[in-house]
Amino acid sequence: MALVTRTFELYGKTYTLESGELAKQATGAALVKQGDTTALTTVVVSKERKNYDFFPLTVDFNEKLYAVGRIPGGFLKREGRASDKGTLTARMIDRPIRPSFPDGFRNEVQIVVTTLVADQTNPIDVISTMGASLSLTLGGVPFEGPLACVRIGRSGDSGEFIVNPTYEEIEASDLDLVLAGTRDFISMVEAGADEISEQDMLAAMEFGQRAIGAFCDEQLAFVDQWERENGPIQRREYPLDEPVPEVHDRIFTHYDEMAAALADADKLSRVEKVADLKARITAEFTEEERIAWEREIPVNLKKLEKQAMRTMVVETGERVDGRRADEIRPIMVKDAYLPLVHGSGLFQRGQTQVLSVLALGMLNESQRLDTIEPVEGKRYMHQYNFPPFSTGETGRMGAPKRREIGHGHLAERALLPVLPDESEFPYAIRVVSEVLESNGSSSMASTCASCLALMDGGVPIKRPVSGIAMGLIQENGKTVVLSDIQGIEDFLGDMDFKVTGTERGITALQMDNKATGLTFDILRQALEQARAGRAFIRGKMVDVLPEPRSQTRSTAPRIVSVSVPVDKIREVIGSGGKVIRGIQDETGASIDIQEDGTVYVGGTGTSVEDAVERIKLIVHVPEPGEEFTGRVVSVQPFGAFVSLLPGKDGLLHISRVAQGRVDKVEDVLNIGDEVRVRVLEVDDRGKISLDRIGKPEAPASSGGHDDRARRSSSDHERVRSHEDHGHGRPRSTSEHDGDRDRPRRSPGDRGCGVPRRHHER
Repeated sequence: MALVTRTFELYGKTYTLESGELAKQATGAALVKQGDTTALTTVVVSKERKNYDFFPLTVDFNEKLYAVGRIPGGFLKREGRASDKGTLTARMIDRPIRPSFPDGFRNEVQIVVTTLVADQTNPIDVISTMGASLSLTLGGVPFEGPLACVRIGRSGDSGEFIVNPTYEEIEASDLDLVLAGTRDFISMVEAGADEISEQDMLAAMEFGQRAIGAFCDEQLAFVDQWERENGPIQRREYPLDEPVPEVHDRIFTHYDEMAAALADADKLSRVEKVADLKARITAEFTEEERIAWEREIPVNLKKLEKQAMRTMVVETGERVDGRRADEIRPIMVKDAYLPLVHGSGLFQRGQTQVLSVLALGMLNESQRLDTIEPVEGKRYMHQYNFPPFSTGETGRMGAPKRREIGHGHLAERALLPVLPDESEFPYAIRVVSEVLESNGSSSMASTCASCLALMDGGVPIKRPVSGIAMGLIQENGKTVVLSDIQGIEDFLGDMDFKVTGTERGITALQMDNKATGLTFDILRQALEQARAGRAFIRGKMVDVLPEPRSQTRSTAPRIVSVSVPVDKIREVIGSGGKVIRGIQDETGASIDIQEDGTVYVGGTGTSVEDAVERIKLIVHVPEPGEEFTGRVVSVQPFGAFVSLLPGKDGLLHISRVAQGRVDKVEDVLNIGDEVRVRVLEVDDRGKISLDRIGKPEAPASSGGHDDRARRSSSDHERVRSHEDHGHGRPRSTSEHDGDRDRPRRSPGDRGCGVPRRHHER
């Protein structure tokens, strides 16, 4: 097998396809690159057909931290469960490939993507779909390929669309649109957007479809090159589940009964009626027939249900719950549903019910990400839970499944564009959506409930966001676009098209399409119908909660920010963190210091004000003329050191402690005495000279040498031994004030510079 490599350029980016050297025992394998970013994609198809009534496809996306030159954290020092980004990428590859296989394909297929190099410039996710498609093609696997996936961004300067933008280009774009499909139709869409119009979104999708075609052509060119060097690809034969006419005919005699069973608006009642009918139909077959046709019988029962539902919609214009095509189910909205929590919202649409709960925290509680992407963390976290009781079933509770991660990510993208900047609202934000009932569109209900929770919690979002799921039925030559689809319309329909946005435009979009006849005219109609549906739903929400509350709840932490000079950060932190730890312990506040000198202080009650005042005192530089009431912390032959502010002492010379000549400072002042002083001078080294306000008369017993009245250079030389050399100012001796925190450079700090961030609770 010869190594085949093809390098090409499309839309200003360079790509490489390669096969024939790595993973040769797989059914198919390909190396795909964008820039230096490299992914190895492999496909293995089992030799035996599985006894399933579904297509057993598995996609694994393996993030390897060696791809970015990092060692995994933790005790084991190896990659564990997939990150959310890895799970979302696996889903992104799965969704266009799954419907491309022929009906009745029952051999197990596993696609594995291994990240070899992540150059921190070019994303690896979209090119992995192209690699999977090429691996399937080279392996001779029957599917409707080639397939490709592209990301579309938009230049903020020129407004032109960008194909497969770099991370830097994505950051500057108001659109992040991912499409996958063939050169003829789109089968998968994911998008996040900054409130862009339906017209702009549709234009981006049309542009993306043409880009997909270009990448499909490059795959075909590679296959031609492969076959010239290695001979024709061996097209493998895989047995398919062939329809059995007798089974189909016997089952479809119950068509009218199925149509009647489906005409029930209540999901549980309808499901029970359909299940009873299927059980009765199955019982009509003999035991020998049920064994012989154990796959064909359930497959045809599903076909019966599907055709009855679809025909009802296109022929009568009425859906199984009696709604018209563009009608929204009844909506219930409640804000402030839970006490004490930081914010909550309940949203119900039909038989789908979601309770979203808000929690606010310090910015240092943001989620840290350990992935191959150049993203360190995220401040807004949206999580979605789908317990089995939400559909009236039993099941295992545990880690979130791929579907839950995907739905949570969609709701997160929907709300990100309207969140306030952290300079305006310096909080980490977590919203959890608990699905309590489900009958379709639970991710869109989560978006609406989470928007309510944010507004209820006083998060100053720009505008309310609502979401709706659209569907499509193409049957008997007719096409119907459905608004607010329920579970059966998603399961048996041709399209699941979710759209979220504000009154100004779209913020997120997700589509899975099974219909090859999906045109841009149909998409245009779906987007316009979705816009009207979103407006209706948003109206119901703002009727209950017109705008975000003016302030956060009393149970939420109050966070303020103060700015300190960068060169004062070490003083706020203190040696070994003693100062910042002391402030937190004494006030009860939490403190987070940024490397630019921004200090976030959070807490409840008066703890925030107390901590802010302490910090301001630490960084304050006394100026000549300022007056203080200080405490004597050290007494020397030449004068007394007086504490003015935390970490800042000044020298009150012996000549200024009293009216008249003083022989010993202790005759007038002792450690612990409070004294009112005025700043005379602050030199360029930070040394503070003081004068006493309201000097008392010197004691009659105090007398001494004349030269004690004026200390000169010899005194100042001795003063140096009491300066804080790390800050160029006087300090007290530790034995006189063991409770005071004096930030000094420790041996371990030398040469390290200012720490990037320090936080201790």
